[in-house]
Amino acid sequence: MSDTASEHRPLRAVALGGGHGLHSSLSALRLLTRDLTAVVTVADDGGSSGRIRRELKVLPPGDLRMALAALAADDPEHTEWADLIQHRIGGHGVLSGHPVGNLVLTALMEREADPERALERLAGLVGAVGRVLPMSPVPLDLIAEADRFDPDDPTRTRQIRGQSSIAATPGRVRSVRILPAGAPACAAAVDAVRDADVVVLGPGSWFTSVIPHLMLRELGRALSTTAARVLVVLNLVPQAGETDDYEPHQLLDLLQTHAAPSGGLAIDAVLADVESVLDPEQLRRHVRTMGARLVMSRLAADDSPERHDPARLSEGIRAALSDEPGQDAP
Repeated sequence: MSDTASEHRPLRAVALGGGHGLHSSLSALRLLTRDLTAVVTVADDGGSSGRIRRELKVLPPGDLRMALAALAADDPEHTEWADLIQHRIGGHGVLSGHPVGNLVLTALMEREADPERALERLAGLVGAVGRVLPMSPVPLDLIAEADRFDPDDPTRTRQIRGQSSIAATPGRVRSVRILPAGAPACAAAVDAVRDADVVVLGPGSWFTSVIPHLMLRELGRALSTTAARVLVVLNLVPQAGETDDYEPHQLLDLLQTHAAPSGGLAIDAVLADVESVLDPEQLRRHVRTMGARLVMSRLAADDSPERHDPARLSEGIRAALSDEPGQDAP
């Protein structure tokens, strides 16, 4: 981040991910800047989003809705709209379980030829700080390679298709790929990454929300060539099936491996919760070999060890962007 950027205009920040993890990073970044872009995964095939995309062939709206809620303005009118789009319809009928925002965004996507325009209109209702973009203008599917299903042959792999199935697998995910092969990236998202001062990957479901952004050719190339500082926020707890058998340094290696076909990923700083890392010295050494800084501090919320506190994460990001050493930087 240049002195000019910090002195004469807001920090240009891009956060990539999906679900609750992206909500956390956006809640933290909005405390630092209003020039904020969320790039959201569109591979969800479970729950309300899965039902909608199967029936109507539109982008799954759930993660997009959550990002808009994270960026909603703080005044009463916009807060009321944000609460409404998060409200899930009750009962036992065909609408049961659908968040209101999923239905509204789906209706807007049916009325607008461009999903970005539909997101802009819903962003206006919640007074969003920044903008929300899909990682691709088309719905995506994920296929994972997973092992450790058979105790007699733990290295034997299976293919698992679909975000919800991957998240629920009893095996260990080793890699993931996207269908359709050669799917386009959202052009505005690519431009945002190229023009950013800081790009944040994570926290979130590593194989289904974080890594997929590296797999789209244009977006992966933008991430490999951006002049922005690239920050990776590690999760607070392992995710069953996806990451429960991985050490934090191995999760960083997985990012590098999946980014390699697009030119690699130069990580500038890694943020980790000081109470969540069992072997901080091992992580510190590994991050140093990557040419990055490790910034460790208390990031978890007091009321939940599984949720990042926005203010603490914001301070961690600020420390990672500072030219001064972080609290636990190598």
